[in-house]
Formats: sequence, structure tokens, C-alpha cells
Amino acid sequence: MKTKLWAIALMILCTLFTAIGQILYKVAVNSFTSFSILAIITNIHLILGLMSYGIGLVLLIVALKGGEVSVLYPIIALSYIWVSIMSPIFFNTDFMTLSKWIGVIAIFIGVAMIGWGADK
Repeated sequence: MKTKLWAIALMILCTLFTAIGQILYKVAVNSFTSFSILAIITNIHLILGLMSYGIGLVLLIVALKGGEVSVLYPIIALSYIWVSIMSPIFFNTDFMTLSKWIGVIAIFIGVAMIGWGADK
């Protein structure tokens, strides 16, 4: 089965939603003053993070119907790139170093090579 372009696009969108979820999780944890049940279930950032992850899950499931798992699943590594880019924007304690940028480029090249190799 040849992997369809819409499935690849859904996987990329899935990684964006999961990365947003991860950022929201960190915002949620930073906003906790206590770890009581009430504080956890009423934390809007945590709820939005869970919703973002849920949307990502639905996109993943739909996308897997449109192609090979060996091509689509490695695209999830793009979420590392999104988080690396978004994290310094939202958190002043996070920053990108040269070695982190090299890692991001390596992930991007690896995902691109898997996609390119699927056409062969």
C-alpha cells in the first residue's frame, strides 16, 4: 500500500497537537500551588493539554488508515522539533543550544529520508 499524502499531512498535524499538549502540560505544572485533586482537575492548562493530546490521537488513528505504519509512525519524531522550537518561546528558562539545533536538524533529515525512501 502506498502512503497517501493526506495521511502524511494528518501525521504532521498530529505532531503539532501533541507538542502543544506537552507545552500545556509544563504550563500546568508550573501553575500548581498544590497537588490536590481539586487543583489538578480544575487546571485549565492541564485540561487543554489533555484535549490537545486527544485530538492528536484521533488524527493519528485516522492517518494510520492511509498508509504504511513504517512510513507514518516515524513522523511522530517531529513533535520533538515542535517542542524544541516552542519551548524557548513560552519558557524563559528554556533555550536552544548549537547541539540542540544539530539534533533538530538530524531528526528532520531522518524523517525526510524515511518519507523519501517510501517512494522507492
